[in-house]
Amino acid sequence: MATCVVCRWMPRLRHLPGLRKGFARAQHAYIKPEDEADDLEEKRILSQHNEVCLEGYRLRYSPSSYHHSALNSAASHSQTDNDEDEQCLPTLAPSFWQRSNHYSVSCSRHLSSSKNTLLDLAFNKSSEPEIPSASSYQRKPVLPDVKVETRAFHKCRPEYASMSLDLNQRPHPLKWEEAMQLLQKVAVLKGSMKASDVSQFLMELSRLHPDKMPLVRSDQRFIMLLRYSVEHLRHFTQLQLLEVLQSFVWLGMPSAHTVLKLYETELSRRSSQMTLHQLILAADLWRCIGKQAPQFLLHLYDSVRLHLGQLGVPELVQLLYILGEGRQCPKDLIRPLEQLLMHHLLQLRPEEVGVICLGLFKSQTSISESAVTRIVDKALSFVKEMSDFAMVNVLKYLRFSYLYHRAWLEAMAEEVPKRAHRMGVKGLMHVALTCSALHYSNDSILTAVADRVPLLVPHCRSKDSCKLLWAYGTLGFLPSRSPSFYPSLTESLRQRKAEFQRYPEHLLTGLLGLAFVSQFPEDLIALALSPDFINLSLKCTQLELKKDLFTLDGVVALELPQWTGPRLSNELRDEVTEMLWTFAQSDVCQKPEVQEAESALKDLLGGEEFVCKRMILPHTRSIDLEVHLNSTGQPVPVNQASLEQSSSTFPSNQSWGKLNVGVTITDELLAQLINKNNNTKAPLAQSPKVKTTSLQRLRPDESGRLFDTVLDLTTDIIETLTKPSHLGSSRKDSNEIVKIAVQVSNRNHFCSQSQQLLGLHAMKRRQLKIAGYRVVELSYQEWFPLLRKSRAEKLAYLHCKLYDNL
Repeated sequence: MATCVVCRWMPRLRHLPGLRKGFARAQHAYIKPEDEADDLEEKRILSQHNEVCLEGYRLRYSPSSYHHSALNSAASHSQTDNDEDEQCLPTLAPSFWQRSNHYSVSCSRHLSSSKNTLLDLAFNKSSEPEIPSASSYQRKPVLPDVKVETRAFHKCRPEYASMSLDLNQRPHPLKWEEAMQLLQKVAVLKGSMKASDVSQFLMELSRLHPDKMPLVRSDQRFIMLLRYSVEHLRHFTQLQLLEVLQSFVWLGMPSAHTVLKLYETELSRRSSQMTLHQLILAADLWRCIGKQAPQFLLHLYDSVRLHLGQLGVPELVQLLYILGEGRQCPKDLIRPLEQLLMHHLLQLRPEEVGVICLGLFKSQTSISESAVTRIVDKALSFVKEMSDFAMVNVLKYLRFSYLYHRAWLEAMAEEVPKRAHRMGVKGLMHVALTCSALHYSNDSILTAVADRVPLLVPHCRSKDSCKLLWAYGTLGFLPSRSPSFYPSLTESLRQRKAEFQRYPEHLLTGLLGLAFVSQFPEDLIALALSPDFINLSLKCTQLELKKDLFTLDGVVALELPQWTGPRLSNELRDEVTEMLWTFAQSDVCQKPEVQEAESALKDLLGGEEFVCKRMILPHTRSIDLEVHLNSTGQPVPVNQASLEQSSSTFPSNQSWGKLNVGVTITDELLAQLINKNNNTKAPLAQSPKVKTTSLQRLRPDESGRLFDTVLDLTTDIIETLTKPSHLGSSRKDSNEIVKIAVQVSNRNHFCSQSQQLLGLHAMKRRQLKIAGYRVVELSYQEWFPLLRKSRAEKLAYLHCKLYDNL
């Protein structure tokens, strides 16, 4: 993904005496790209939010996959950089999508003792591989994509001019004839040039029109000038060194050019002699060039440690921006920077709050929840003044921090519909992805984004399309609500099949999102399950794609019975099933609410053979408590035979009264459930194990409850609990077995403040019904409070849930 940033160009460096005074130096840690994951996504994709789900889906992030080579013009800077944020949420943050792709950054080469070797190293020019642009997939002319000013915060204060470069203000243009004269002088002077001459020539040539830059860069005299710059590298003053680096920005030097490694090494060597402002400026110039400079950033952060007390608002904001571009924040700097941020919070302007959130998001920096809340509160105070870009950055950091800030989200319900018509696809994708991560389903937001996206599809990368599909599928946005939304994005995936050869995780993410809402593009599914694609996915050792493939394969098995296309091998299915079950046994199966439900069901039904804790649908990555009843409501042992042959049943010659082999419904049991306040009694029929008992005709309280629990003992429930033994005889015995999947849900299975299931869980319920199961949900609103109640109340609740509508 393009990560180049729009930078402000300060007045010519030679005219900035302020650069000679200032602070000092600093340090930086290993650069983690956006797709580096904590396993999102990516630790990140159903995620920690799902306590019953075995393992969350990982939303795969591969932002570096879209990183374009060096910036070729100021215009290119102004349009990129909008989404380098795509990194997977870190291991530090509870999130949905984190990836574990490690991004290697080559170490800078050290200056060779041999001048010839040094020069040879510097001129093995290389450029980064080009990724097909969105325009290459367009079949017809479309409106231009929305341009985003990613560094508008530099306009907030004049102090940023000494620490950044503004690419919107190119130097006064140089004529082509003048450039040729300069190159001729280079050929004439050759080895007699001084360091000041070299820097002057490079600065003058950088004034040429961008269209002419490729011609200059390929000229042998320019290559010779670069050689001379390396020879004089150690003779440049700090100011000349920064001037040369700035000239490389305007010249459009490829970020992979080896000469840049030598300059990084030299700047690192001199870092102790440079002011903090100079170091921050150099870091900004590296950003403009598009080159990650981890070695240099280590020294920058060393200087920050030494001069924390001298960091004002502009220094702090620019530093946090650079931290984000470096993709990592040294751990020992997190706390001091958080304190500084809280100290200066009231002075921040709208765009500064936005870039702070972006820097924290990109660097995967987790600060305290109270600090995040205060930052978002500040953003909320002037949300209407914020640009769309700044607003989206706040949403990104909320997603990373997994903080549900109700007031901000409610403000988004007003702002997004107003702004959606002018927003670009990347910003809209982040809006949807944040709503998905926070389980915030808002019709106004989702509809506004869904109506806008089809118009921007030609500008969608496969990553954008797939994450939008995932987000909308997770939130259960049905196709009927926006007829063109899903078809347009699905078609965009077909147009970008080539990208999946390099980033298979995107295709799997998109297809699973579609499956959540019962959309099955069979051609794309066939591609994803093809042997070649499976082999390609399994080679992504840093991404765990086996589970995603397994889930997609399970979807095909249940929802596409006519499917004749490719499937996963039995060996791979067994491997993933075993992996998921092993994890479940150590995680979900140990949760108190699950253990208590299993134990109570065994007591209710008469023994452990009547309850089987297992993954009925392993591809949904969660467990169920399976119970089998025959047509008369009697429990049937859930053994291996009954699992393999659903037609085999336990002999059913017992009466309903003998149903509860382990728990007898007696006066004592009912007395625990019902307070006896009057003498009204109703005789009950007897059975071998049920004593004659009587019921109180209770008056419900104002809330309609008969006792202080979540269970309402209605007339129907009481009748169910005390049904006479002859009930079973009125029903014809049958070998039919009712298979029940008891699910212990939690709040993370639902959209926030709603009873709407999230995509994966809705899909599981749908597929359990297809597989012939009746789903019984022990909802968290009812079951969790009962964990603190008596055993009798739990049994009564489970009895009603099992036999309701049997």
